[in-house]
Amino acid sequence: MKVVLLQDVKSIGKKGELCNVSDGYARNFLLPRKLAKEANAQAMNELKNAEAAREYKVKTETEKAQKNAEILSGKTVKIYAKPGQGGKIFGSVTAKELAEEIRQQFGVEVDKRKVVLSGDIKAFGTYSFEVKFYAGISAAMSVAVCEKA
Repeated sequence: MKVVLLQDVKSIGKKGELCNVSDGYARNFLLPRKLAKEANAQAMNELKNAEAAREYKVKTETEKAQKNAEILSGKTVKIYAKPGQGGKIFGSVTAKELAEEIRQQFGVEVDKRKVVLSGDIKAFGTYSFEVKFYAGISAAMSVAVCEKA
């Protein structure tokens, strides 16, 4: 019997997949527990629509990430920090601060978890970092840490 899985089922498949299982397993286990539904015309149409919606979402997210990466690639973010002792920064520049400055200076929303720093920024100067938008799409940027006047 062909069924469309409504949830992940161990050793059968993942949610949304079309699987061929024995009639008894489907009638006595999968269907009563609402783990799957019979693959009739309506279920197949829903499966096809869900797949098309998923592909459209991935396509639009990829295009948006590509556009944002083009905007930010090679740009420099300026951050002003309070000076501490010995020409160092009082505290450090964090990914959260970088994400906020990118939003303010370039108008692009960036999640702080997507900002990848090579190390802590605890001194004045220019540092490079990376912003990851989507699988395989990222932008290399730099940050200029200046002394607050």
